[in-house]
Amino acid sequence: MSGLKVGEVAKQAGVNLQTIRYYERRGLLPKPPRTGSNYRAYPEDAVLRVRFIKRAQELGFTLKEIKELLSLRAAPRTRCADVRERAEAKVQDIDGKVRILQAMRKALTRLIRECSGSGPVSQCPILEALDSEGEE
Repeated sequence: MSGLKVGEVAKQAGVNLQTIRYYERRGLLPKPPRTGSNYRAYPEDAVLRVRFIKRAQELGFTLKEIKELLSLRAAPRTRCADVRERAEAKVQDIDGKVRILQAMRKALTRLIRECSGSGPVSQCPILEALDSEGEE
């Protein structure tokens, strides 16, 4: 039986061994057959699959969402529109996170302006604001 060893898959995909094993445990990468000497024998396309997973993660998809994308890819009746819907949902999710981060930045910037950086820590307006309950 031929195939790639786990270390070869990891190296070619640019990840570490533990990543490959983790993807297997999460069901993102099928468990490969074993050789007579009990080594895992990964098919060549395992490298492509791991790279796909990594690229999807870089775009913000969660492992659960990536598993769904992989399932869509394997389903013969899946339409491109099905994948597009998931990508659009991810953009909306990212937009929501950006709004939250912008609000956090605005609040912190305001607190920084209110703090002169001098005086005792007991009178620090930043710490006082963090102690207050929702008074913004």
